[in-house]
Amino acid sequence: MATGTAAVIAVAAQQRRHSEDPFVDEPLGELKPDRVSTVAADDGTRLSVEEIDPEDGGKPALTVVGVHGFALSRKSWHFQRRDLASLRLPRVRQVYYDHRGHGQSGQATQEHSTIEQLAHDLHGVIRAVAPDGPLVLMGHSMGGMVIMELASEYPELFDDRVEGVALIATAAGEVGARGLPRSLLSKYNPLTRGVGGLAGWQPGLVEFVRAAGGQLTRQAVRRLAFGSRDVSSRLVDFMLEMLDVTPVRGLVNFVDTLGSHNRYAALAGLKHAHVLVVGGDSDRFTPFSHAERIASELPDAELVRVRGAGHMVQLEQPELVNSHLIDLLQRCAGVDGETSSQRTWFWQR
Repeated sequence: MATGTAAVIAVAAQQRRHSEDPFVDEPLGELKPDRVSTVAADDGTRLSVEEIDPEDGGKPALTVVGVHGFALSRKSWHFQRRDLASLRLPRVRQVYYDHRGHGQSGQATQEHSTIEQLAHDLHGVIRAVAPDGPLVLMGHSMGGMVIMELASEYPELFDDRVEGVALIATAAGEVGARGLPRSLLSKYNPLTRGVGGLAGWQPGLVEFVRAAGGQLTRQAVRRLAFGSRDVSSRLVDFMLEMLDVTPVRGLVNFVDTLGSHNRYAALAGLKHAHVLVVGGDSDRFTPFSHAERIASELPDAELVRVRGAGHMVQLEQPELVNSHLIDLLQRCAGVDGETSSQRTWFWQR
């Protein structure tokens, strides 16, 4: 055991490491689930699913289902699954899965690479591993769009079981109209074969496809995903690892359905749920104006604006995002007595 001066030097070195990068020792993407299973979608595609029980073994009051974003995987919920597992008021069971064509799930054909199919997949996951009890659905980016479509396709689920919805860095429509400018596309690389024709109308999606194919520099991926200048290098590495898993050829198939996404009408299906809308005001893929538009359609929603955060806001500012998620879970479980009224929160690092 180190003592005296040696101990002081060791502590100082450890503090320097943590001050330089707060996530230097974080086991990003390495948390072990309690159960892993495969759910067959309606067309037989394998969907990889994992479940996490409350850490203390208590009975959960709610099941949280995380629906990840385009070109990512269920690992993108790392900080949420870490912190929610230790939550006791209320205790929650967590379910995370990979979309078809993403992560550890089966490949997606062009015909089935649609928001509608992904909503059917989500419904299949719920039927298989969360067939009863109250639900809170948590969607990031494309995952939020899938939840909107689920509300349109399965309104009875939202009438009977869905108590809450968290929509994080997502949009209800006009994804092609707002987002990364053409100048960002041309700054790093010429457009690559297979996605070049899409660049004029869908630059943000093209950038994610190119990032997944290793065709963008580390600096470009950092700028695409995050807003803060001092973002953790570990988070950038983690983002690159997730992008590296999903085949580019399959991602291209999803660009059309995302570009034509328009589910403003579907937001009415969320009227019986507590809704949290979170956006970063430095998001280059789905700018904060999308969050504001969603909140304007849902006057009882809580709108959270995270200053300086980018598209991966749940990774970049996990403490802030998780605090609002826990508030949502408490409202859904009836443990805080708050009434629903739209609140806009501003937070500055």
